[in-house]
Amino acid sequence: MYIHLGQEKVIKSNSVIGIFDIESTTVSKNTRIFLSKAEKNGEVVNVSYELPKSFTVCAEKGKKTRVYISQISSSTLLKRAGFIDTL
Repeated sequence: MYIHLGQEKVIKSNSVIGIFDIESTTVSKNTRIFLSKAEKNGEVVNVSYELPKSFTVCAEKGKKTRVYISQISSSTLLKRAGFIDTL
């Protein structure tokens, strides 16, 4: 199954490690350090230039870990992935 992250970016759902709300998770120093290191290593992909609402961490076997920054909320992405049921 695939997840549409916004704009023209689609990823495989089985490569997803986690989908996170950017506002609530960047309060943690560890999350800020993780995102900073990912940026320095060239692992961050901005899906949109709008205000970011979430980030998705992905890893595929034999490939680099990627962090996708998206303007779509984490709850919407989780629903799209089928990780949570819609009401």
